[in-house]
Amino acid sequence: MDKAAREGNPHRIEFPRGKVEGAPFDFSFSGLKSAVLNYINHGKMTGQEICVPDLAASFQNSVVESLVSRAILACEEYGYKKLAIAGGVASNTALRAAMKTACGKKGISFYYPSPVYCTDNAAMIGTAAYYEYLRGNVAGWDLNAVPNLKLGER
Repeated sequence: MDKAAREGNPHRIEFPRGKVEGAPFDFSFSGLKSAVLNYINHGKMTGQEICVPDLAASFQNSVVESLVSRAILACEEYGYKKLAIAGGVASNTALRAAMKTACGKKGISFYYPSPVYCTDNAAMIGTAAYYEYLRGNVAGWDLNAVPNLKLGER
């Protein structure tokens, strides 16, 4: 996404922002996902060529703007003078640049790891699972996903 977006115009397509009414720090990108799918389907149905770099850049612009605006709002509302990003999304160059700019304008110190350290949590989850297995904690095939479960909870 990052690579394709670098070649595109981030303002070519104005997609919705991932806001949740009444919850200023929450995100919901389902409307954005639907808008992207509708854009692609409309292009296919009408025979319009879809410029993938513009699509990627416009999508990325919507997500980055949503994340940056909420992060800055949270810093201002709670009086934080430092902001850090991490995880897979922190390797996105547009997000890093936008956060750096926004933090600079607001006098917030911005911290971010080298992209080589910005990976998803698969290794951590695998390691945690390994140690749970060694302790004899296993589950059957009927185990269901619980997205908000914390490590150590069952």
